[in-house]
Amino acid sequence: MSHFAVIAPPYPSHYQALQAVAGQLLERGHRVTFFHQADARQWLDDPRIGFCTLGAASHPPGSLQQALQLAARPHGPLRLRRLIRQLADTTAMLCRELPDALRTARVDVVLCDQIEVAGSLIGEALGLPRVSMACALPVNREAGLPLPVMPFGPGHNPRLYRGTEQVHDWLMRPLQRVIDEVCERHQLPGRQGLHGCLSPLAQISQTLEAFDFPRRQLPAYCHATGPWRRPTASADWVLSDSRPLVFASLGTLQGHRFGLFMRIARACRTLNVQLLLAHCGGLDADQQTQLRDNGATWVTDFAPQQWAVQAAQVVISHGGLNTVLDAVAAHTPLLVLPIAFDQPGVAARVAYHQLGGVLPRWASSRRIAAALRPLLAAPCVGTGNLDGALRQAGGAQRAADLIESAVVNGRLPVSHDLERF
Repeated sequence: MSHFAVIAPPYPSHYQALQAVAGQLLERGHRVTFFHQADARQWLDDPRIGFCTLGAASHPPGSLQQALQLAARPHGPLRLRRLIRQLADTTAMLCRELPDALRTARVDVVLCDQIEVAGSLIGEALGLPRVSMACALPVNREAGLPLPVMPFGPGHNPRLYRGTEQVHDWLMRPLQRVIDEVCERHQLPGRQGLHGCLSPLAQISQTLEAFDFPRRQLPAYCHATGPWRRPTASADWVLSDSRPLVFASLGTLQGHRFGLFMRIARACRTLNVQLLLAHCGGLDADQQTQLRDNGATWVTDFAPQQWAVQAAQVVISHGGLNTVLDAVAAHTPLLVLPIAFDQPGVAARVAYHQLGGVLPRWASSRRIAAALRPLLAAPCVGTGNLDGALRQAGGAQRAADLIESAVVNGRLPVSHDLERF
């Protein structure tokens, strides 16, 4: 059996998805270890999964909270610049410490989140098989398609796509400098950006092909498996009455946005619907009381999400891919108010496939109510169109199948002979 390393950004949504794949590998007798700074261990709740602490000097316990606060409020040039530098510093730390850590742990295969290039770069340097895992929208670039962080779809002037790519790459120069330094240090061929660090062995995404924009240039070793989820126990929530239910969640990083939650609550009060609001620990007791006083039926830190998106008539989301895919699987229309990262791109795909509505994050209560009204009245055209794709996708189980197949049949050797590094 093989020992798999998982290298991913220390965000709850990424760890949640990759834990589902790790669980499938563990059930087949493999060993799985996540490698990152000490604070990232908190996102792992499967005791079978190992964790190797890195960055004790540069990323000591307690330092992740500051990074998460930057990620939660990335707007404005200064904050965005600080965030990108922080991400680059973390990648540099991982690239320094992973070679010795992977060698000591006798890792056989590296599972590399597409958003964190350290796993792929060091896996290549050590001659280890590596599989790129897309927890967020795939970063693979293709002519005629926007970057995943952009809020528009296909069919625009190609100059728009080229221009946004140039601006994006300019902003990401701190990360590119780290990539260049690592390639020079380990005598690797040079490459550009996240998309230049993807595995040539296998790339696996939880974004359904039917949910993405039409693509024509993906390599044959790219696979879309649908959402990576672990089995969940049935929920014991009881609805108050027969009124329609709206479920609102802005994810773990954005759960502090009291003002947006308040506008959602007031919109739902206008429409006389039940509102289940999950803030993921971002609000205090007084804020929760105010939300209940202004239209929320329930306000909680965490709700059983798969139950909630199935019970709801509409899901209001910031455009986090996990929540959106869960709503798609439940045939529940979406109202998306994107905030950052790939959320504008997710919202653009929701609109393109007619899976719901999209509003800016600063939308008023009146605009939110107006957008909810037609979604509550009738199902969206696209909510039933992905059934076949979802049934055949396979989720975490198929992802594990593909990983095992790539390791067994791949071109890269499985070797512990890493002493030359």
